[in-house]
Amino acid sequence: MQTSIEKSYEEAKSLYQKHGIDVDQVLEALEKIKVSVHCWQGDDVRGFLFQDQELTGGISVTGNYPGAARTPKQLQADMEKAFSLIPGKHKVNLHAIYADTNEKVDLDQLEPKHFQSWVDWAKEQGLGLDFNPTCFSHEKSSDGFTLSHPDPEIRQFWIDHCIASRKIGAYFGEQLGQTCVTNVWVPDGYKDVPADRMAPRQRLKDSLDQVFAEEIDPKYNLDAVESKLFGLGSEAYVVGSHEFYMGYGITNNKLICLDAGHFHPTEVISNKLSSLALFTDGILLHVSRPMRWDSDHVVVMDDELMEIGRELVRNNLLETTHIGLDFFDASINRVAAWVIGTRNTIKALLRAMLEPVEALKQAELEGDYTTRLALTEEFKSYPFGAVWDYYCAKQGVPVREEWLAEVKTYEKEVLLKRENEAAVVK
Repeated sequence: MQTSIEKSYEEAKSLYQKHGIDVDQVLEALEKIKVSVHCWQGDDVRGFLFQDQELTGGISVTGNYPGAARTPKQLQADMEKAFSLIPGKHKVNLHAIYADTNEKVDLDQLEPKHFQSWVDWAKEQGLGLDFNPTCFSHEKSSDGFTLSHPDPEIRQFWIDHCIASRKIGAYFGEQLGQTCVTNVWVPDGYKDVPADRMAPRQRLKDSLDQVFAEEIDPKYNLDAVESKLFGLGSEAYVVGSHEFYMGYGITNNKLICLDAGHFHPTEVISNKLSSLALFTDGILLHVSRPMRWDSDHVVVMDDELMEIGRELVRNNLLETTHIGLDFFDASINRVAAWVIGTRNTIKALLRAMLEPVEALKQAELEGDYTTRLALTEEFKSYPFGAVWDYYCAKQGVPVREEWLAEVKTYEKEVLLKRENEAAVVK
């Protein structure tokens, strides 16, 4: 480690220590936090089961940056590169369409064996795995409905797929010794105002009851349900609304997933965490960045990301919150997108952990809002960057923007060659 990094770290430590903040302990705690990095940033949500299938479910990826992964090996290699530039050991979030198999298998027939290569790879890399049934980009979801579909046969197909997904998640948890979170999201909804809002929700509730009927050891798999306010093609009505899943999750002891991009454009999830935490044993986060109609821009260090970090730290929610990422951008280098979004998420947590939480709470309790505001603002210019640099160096990953050169080299040596080889095959 460079002497200048260590010197800056020691100076930063002394400043934080004046407020009772033990920076060494903070870094020990930070190292234990796992972020679930979503695989679908690496291939534009195409997956490997139905690569020629058009994206549906309101999902749209813009951009054609060269080098998208088109095989499981390519995707794993790209993620390995990203993880080599991110401090800490984390998890990978898979969708069902990322099965690695030569069999012609449909979603309702998936088994753990179709993901064995992912399990083996995760073991080698020291990573955990999370999972999601893929209730979109399939011929049986072409009209925009899945678990709430009025056709019993189609509905049963999606029920069977979600049941299979829970078993795959449990297999991940058992094999890797890290609990898998299996998250159910469906795009079901209407473009225009429906005549009947209740019936689809009754069908969705009944379907979920069947999906979750079999008890699975929470040591291996935790179930989560995810809402959305609106999407492309479901602007007027989404069956799985926030209110629906709040009720369902609390009543049935399921994790409720809060996706930062699945609410009204001016509505934030940071303000929901303390409320939800009072009524649930845990929360699943999908950290993203909404931009007007799009819910999935690459995560940056904006006010909302910082506030999410503060809420998790100040309310002691880190141990019960499963932090996942969810964005996809094909207009930039996909490996860089992972690195930027994941490093920013960890940075936000670190900054929150380096704030004088107890002093802020005490000032607030005493009605001393002047001190609360003054400390909050002054700590924004404390030497957080010196602590971050030291943490990266200690974890053996590049400091500051040094990682970008490695991504550029990887792009030249791997991604562009991959693109050229794909063009020759065509």
